Amino acid sequence: MSVKQTFKRLLVSSLAVGVISSPLAMPASVDAQTNSSKDKTFNLSLMHTNDSHARLDNVAKKVTAVKEVRAAKPDALLLDAGDVFSGTLYFNEFKGQADLEFMNLMDYDLMTFGNHEFDLGSSPEGHQALADFVKNAEFPFVSSNVNFSKDPLLKPLYKGYSINPKDGKIYSSVVKRVNGEKVGFIGLTTEETADISSPENVVIENYIKEATKEVRLLQLLGVNKIVAITHLGYDDNPEYDNDLELAKYVDGIDIIVGGHSHTQLNAPYVVSNDENGAAKDPTVIVQAYQYSDFLGTLDVTFDKKGKVVGQAGQLIKIADRAADPEAAELLKKYSSKIDELKNKPTGATAEKALENPRSSDVGPSVRSNETPLGNLITDGMLDKAKEFNPNVVMAFQNGGGIRAPIDQGEITYGDVLTTLPFGNTLATMKLTGAEIKQALEHSVSQSPKESGGFLHVSGMKFKYDSTKAAGSRVVSMEVKNADGTYTAIDTAKEYVIATNAFTAKGGDGYTVFANAYNQGRVTDLGASDWENLRDYVAKLVTVNPQVEGRIVDVARP
Repeated sequence: MSVKQTFKRLLVSSLAVGVISSPLAMPASVDAQTNSSKDKTFNLSLMHTNDSHARLDNVAKKVTAVKEVRAAKPDALLLDAGDVFSGTLYFNEFKGQADLEFMNLMDYDLMTFGNHEFDLGSSPEGHQALADFVKNAEFPFVSSNVNFSKDPLLKPLYKGYSINPKDGKIYSSVVKRVNGEKVGFIGLTTEETADISSPENVVIENYIKEATKEVRLLQLLGVNKIVAITHLGYDDNPEYDNDLELAKYVDGIDIIVGGHSHTQLNAPYVVSNDENGAAKDPTVIVQAYQYSDFLGTLDVTFDKKGKVVGQAGQLIKIADRAADPEAAELLKKYSSKIDELKNKPTGATAEKALENPRSSDVGPSVRSNETPLGNLITDGMLDKAKEFNPNVVMAFQNGGGIRAPIDQGEITYGDVLTTLPFGNTLATMKLTGAEIKQALEHSVSQSPKESGGFLHVSGMKFKYDSTKAAGSRVVSMEVKNADGTYTAIDTAKEYVIATNAFTAKGGDGYTVFANAYNQGRVTDLGASDWENLRDYVAKLVTVNPQVEGRIVDVARP
């Protein structure tokens, strides 16, 4: 039977929710020579990165980390799981080419596409920046569930599967020879891309179905060691896709090198049960957090049948490394331009200084009080979120994420970046009124003392009593209507709110948000917080936010 005939008979059953397996205890040693002869086991060494989002200030230290691993493991492959694009001035100015120069310098072996690689699809240039990124790469790309056939810029770069992949091309799957052994690679991108990016004519297809096809093809080619490089999220919204589901539903994947959820997996996670809870061959999952803070390393031992029999991995902290001199010098041609851009005007002017007050004990503070700057930031979040989803009615920003004031006068890119330096993305979330109350109770639980989790709000207002017991302080809460009036929030009704991804995932102790995230009620829009604020003040031109009584402690005047 031909490969094509096999694929035509391939049917993927409707997905049923399975049980996530517990981590599997694996042998600590991955030295293929210690337990058996070389012809019975094979060791594969990987380095991996994900979600760097154009963070280049630490790239010279990242180069050092890669060189150190290669010195110890010359055959280690270097993989990236997507989202190199978007997030800093480096991307705004150089459209990925600055990142690519360093990726070429580090000699990456393979990359898959993240959702942010498609951010520019709706621009007049379409996916030209992405096409240039691919063509100038000194490594191939692997993408199994992305259909490029309707995009004139990307279609010519797509070549199907290959046993001899070329640099600057895209493949549905590839085979690489490592120490005489064939290793197969597939690549997967989240279907959520259609909702949170701008793929336009690029279509993201079902990850289970397409992964199954490519794994079957690789197996027919005699490959029994298969790595999936994914931008699905480790435990992201299962209504779309995630790595835990992939490991359960697709037999034959031995390793998943993941991205998208910005998960810090300090040690590999092993799935050893399928969607029905039955035992399966192990699948090892790794992910290396975000922003090139870490370089992930993984060693996996296979038996002669291609089954994982040992694994060990860790995250190397990039900040602990010394800067590579060559890379540091190379960075200057980009960073000098970025320093100039930080002085670029947003087109807005602050009528007065927007303070960011702090207090070590009791008193006005961005972490315990409504502030004009907090109102400005949340208004910008709500404005941006409504562009993606007009049903969003409220926005929340944790006070601990507001890091600096904005001076009176011209507002520059640098001002905005200094105020919101973390590059957190904007997320929407479905919450009941009761859950909103739970979040607000947590927000004011330390009042009048400071708390980084204190929430600034837009599209609503609430009152609380700081003399009452924590958890029973919220007196009233109201949502703002389109006509400017307010209506009491119904605890039984569902509302769509916006916040940053850090808080949405449970940061600052927001378990109510974490629960919503785990239940698939959160959508990360991918819009960086500083860019949202930049766009909002530019829209206002004259910036003069006020304290409006959005947050009132009835126990204090």
